Amino acid sequence: LFGLCSCSPFSSVISNGTAETYEPCENSFECSISVECSSVFNNMSELDSAKLEVVPPDGIILKEQSVTVYEGESVWDVLSRVCREQGIHLESSNTPMYNGVYIEGIGNLYEFDCGPLSGWTYLVNGQSPNYCCSRYVLSEGDTVQWRYTCDLGKDVGAEGGGNSK
Repeated sequence: LFGLCSCSPFSSVISNGTAETYEPCENSFECSISVECSSVFNNMSELDSAKLEVVPPDGIILKEQSVTVYEGESVWDVLSRVCREQGIHLESSNTPMYNGVYIEGIGNLYEFDCGPLSGWTYLVNGQSPNYCCSRYVLSEGDTVQWRYTCDLGKDVGAEGGGNSK
């Protein structure tokens, strides 16, 4: 499911109706992750009025924090796990065309909620990867930043797209 490997921190995964248990890898390391949507503040006229209440006052949905990453985990694996652990709403879809996962919404803020060019993108070590988050395998010390963009990434330093490409 979504790129899970046998080396996963998840205790069990349902596959074909049966639960499979995976043991965490001995090979793990630390990375950091954050989620923010402050670009919305410069585009309030575009924001769907029903979404005003889901935008945090400081734009930070998840303050930067250190997380344990298991060998072979992707940006998607870590985002999914951290959101589940922190109780942050996350919605995604599998996109066969790009052979990966597309992030539709985080913290109840979705693509197109702040205009036709808005949605979620990510950066790793300040760079915007040119492929989807489920295909980007993390390395020790990586810094992952999820950012809500209102202008296809141009307003958050992620011109490459980073989510579904």
